[in-house]
Amino acid sequence: MYLSTIDRRVRRGDRSARRPGLRAVGQTVFVLGTVSLLTDISSEMVTAVLPLYFVLTLHLSPVAFGVLDGLYTGATALLRLVGGYVADRFRRRKTVAGVGYGISALAKLALAGVTGAPMIGAVLVADRAGKGLRTAPRDALISLSVPEPVLGRAFGVHRALDSAGAFAGPLVALGVLAIVGGATPDAFSALFVVSFCVALAGVLVLVLFARDRTSPAPGAARVTLGQAAALLRDGRVRRLLGAAAVLGLSTIGDGFVYLALLRQHDIATGWFPVLAIGTNIVYLGLAGPFGVLADRFGRRFMLRCGYAALAAVYLLLTLGLPGIPGTAVILLLYGTFYAATDGVLMALAGPCFPDGLRTTGLACVQTVQALAYFVSSVAFGLAWVGWGSAAPTGLALGAAIGALGLTWVLLPGQRGKETR
Repeated sequence: MYLSTIDRRVRRGDRSARRPGLRAVGQTVFVLGTVSLLTDISSEMVTAVLPLYFVLTLHLSPVAFGVLDGLYTGATALLRLVGGYVADRFRRRKTVAGVGYGISALAKLALAGVTGAPMIGAVLVADRAGKGLRTAPRDALISLSVPEPVLGRAFGVHRALDSAGAFAGPLVALGVLAIVGGATPDAFSALFVVSFCVALAGVLVLVLFARDRTSPAPGAARVTLGQAAALLRDGRVRRLLGAAAVLGLSTIGDGFVYLALLRQHDIATGWFPVLAIGTNIVYLGLAGPFGVLADRFGRRFMLRCGYAALAAVYLLLTLGLPGIPGTAVILLLYGTFYAATDGVLMALAGPCFPDGLRTTGLACVQTVQALAYFVSSVAFGLAWVGWGSAAPTGLALGAAIGALGLTWVLLPGQRGKETR
């Protein structure tokens, strides 16, 4: 009721509705934010130590790490699209998201019992399959639960809760490793089991408290494959997908950024998770305010600011800015990049798709970006082996600058802002 009132006031041009408070984002956003908080604690516990686990414990090469890192994010493209379409066709976004969260939770437990790159790669693909299934339905639920003019705020609140989990995850990982006795195989196994328990708590919150507000009305026609495919005939959608591809190609994995910092500044490997904590502190503090600013000044503008911050990160890595101050500046810029781009891209993309195909459309955007990221990760790993870490970061800098220019043309405008 409150949200529909806000929406009517926005359409009438009521100025007081243009800057609603946190109540405007509604219960759905806070419940899904809590689920993401718990899930991200679980995920970041693992992500924070995976590069160390791969390189120090399993002795994988940078190329193998790049392939696994790419699989961790980009190798489940088809499943993302299938999940998005199924969620729209049956209008069961919560159910599809719940299956995705459950698969990811089980994958954390499986990591405790597998060794060797092939088996670990299979488990990581399963984990990302779960993420691929859940992300688009979750973001569609957020997008459909609030009026368009406050989408940036809603995604900002969700991403702030999400990043709180990302901030806590590495701390929990450090605590588990310290209690069990350092970076040993037994310590990693204990960490994976704890990660599973936290992820399971997130699944329970989703099942018990989240509501799917888009159940089909009696007699409502189901979405067809033809309707889903017709999205690609929309020039606005094609430009959006092109922009997502460009942005994905300009991004390298977090693990590479942090490994480069370790090598440049001779930081002890035990401090590796702290680098992720520094990034997530900035993300946590800026996600909400940047969402508000994106609604007010334009989501395209905020995205470009974020990728400008990413270009600055690559520039500083290329130059080798020395000491603790240099590391702090890089982490500040890296957290700024995530805060200005993660939820903002979904807030920009959501209104480009009709309500009945919202999940499918967002899944397309996320899939294109993930595939591009996969290519980028593998290419960066190969370049690292051939040239060391400095030259590849210079290439990443050029890609980020190119992405800024191309997205200036490709990204669609913000309809809500134009309407207001």
